[in-house]
Parts: sequence; structure tokens; C-alpha cells
Amino acid sequence: MELIIQRDPEAAALLLARIVANEMRTNPRTVLGLATGNTMEAVYRHLVHMHQTSKLSFAKVRTFNLDEYVGLAPDDKNSYRHFMNERLFHQVNIKLENTHLPDGCAADLEAECRDYEKRIEKAGGIDLQLLGIGKSGHIGFNEPLSALRSRTRVKALAPATIKQNAPLFGAEHRVPRRALTMGVGTILEARRCLLLATGEAKAEIIARAVEGPITSMVTASALQLHPRATVIVDEAAATKLKEREYYRWIFANEPEWEEYR
Repeated sequence: MELIIQRDPEAAALLLARIVANEMRTNPRTVLGLATGNTMEAVYRHLVHMHQTSKLSFAKVRTFNLDEYVGLAPDDKNSYRHFMNERLFHQVNIKLENTHLPDGCAADLEAECRDYEKRIEKAGGIDLQLLGIGKSGHIGFNEPLSALRSRTRVKALAPATIKQNAPLFGAEHRVPRRALTMGVGTILEARRCLLLATGEAKAEIIARAVEGPITSMVTASALQLHPRATVIVDEAAATKLKEREYYRWIFANEPEWEEYR
């Protein structure tokens, strides 16, 4: 696992967007795994800007989102399909038929989860998976105690997650209690994983995920097992890391990161 510290949330989001853009320019048929949430909004804003100003093309890109709420239609303003359409898909030249999210309104949710795995496999797997991290340490909606080999499935949301997402819905009782999510095992099969976390509120859980033991209680810690996982944080989210000066040294000296410094 690599960890990169940037000065502020904007710089962290821009670095992630630059890595994604370089991947797309190298491989125009990149399969992206996408995430939602406030942290990702800045990333998508930067990607849209690159599309508009430097001709970053999404024409052949295919995408698979991590998750979707059970019971929310695609046009619901709180659905992740709506989020992605508004923040990215409708602002770039991607083909909507190449964008995939689990169907939270499917008549057979278990079958939908199996089909989602098959669609990822048919696309050749995910090249680059974007991730956020919840305050409970979850990636996707893989709440504490999720199996580290889990696949796409229906998952009950933890009370902490419901409370964290309540402002988006106006009240806790309006937040769906279940979601469809890629499993931890599905995520770990991506060829590269990029996790973005910003703000002091994420400092403790980032330290547990990066420097703590691998445990199903903090599903993001499973990224320690991945051969190519990069965690990007801002200064505030890095405050609890014991080895932060070492991480700064690596970013400043490794040739791999020269073009991003």
C-alpha cells in the first residue's frame, strides 16, 4: 500500500483525478470502478474540467459503481445513479449504456447481484477502482464484519452509516436500510485501487485502515492485501498516522510519482 499526503482536500482530489486521467489516456478503453459521496464530487468536477479543456475522452470508457440503495429509482435525487448522472455522466462524452450501477429496484435483488458480478467479468474486470471510506471504515457499503472475500450482495446499513447519510435525506428515518454493494473480494480484484479521504473526521479511521491490523471490523484495511493500492489524504486526514514523515519521503523521492509532484 502507498500513502500520499496532499496539502488540502482540493489538492488531494486533483491528484486522484490526474491519476485517473492518465490511466484513461494510456488506455482509452479503461474500465473504471466509481464511488459516490461528498469526497468524490471534487474528483468528478476536475475530470469534467479536463474533458472540457484538454479533450479528456470518455467515449470508450466503461464504468461500474460500487453500490446503490435498495428501493430508490434511478431518477430519485438521492439515488447514486442520479448522483453520477449529475456530477459526471451527463457532463462528458461517455455512453450511458457503458455506465453500470446495481439496480436497487430489481424484482430479484439476489439475481441482480449475481448479474452485476457477471457484467464486471464480461467487461474484463475493473482496471482502476475509486474508493472513499466511511467513518466505520467501510469501503462501498461493506459494513463492519463484512467477509473479506465477499461478493456483490444485499447489505444492511449500520446505524453509524445511516446517521452519516441522514443529512442528504433530510432525516434518519428516510435513509434506506439496505443497499446493493460490491463485496470486499470484488473490490480487491480490481487491478488498481485508489482511496481518497479528507478532513480531520477521517484521521482516526484512516490510521486504523492503513497502519492497523487487517480486520473485517475495518473493511478498508483489506486494501493492505492489494498489490497496487494507493491512499490519498489531505493534511487533516493524516494527523493520526504514525509514519506520515516516511510517507512524505516516499512521495518526494520515488520516480513513479515524479510527474505528480
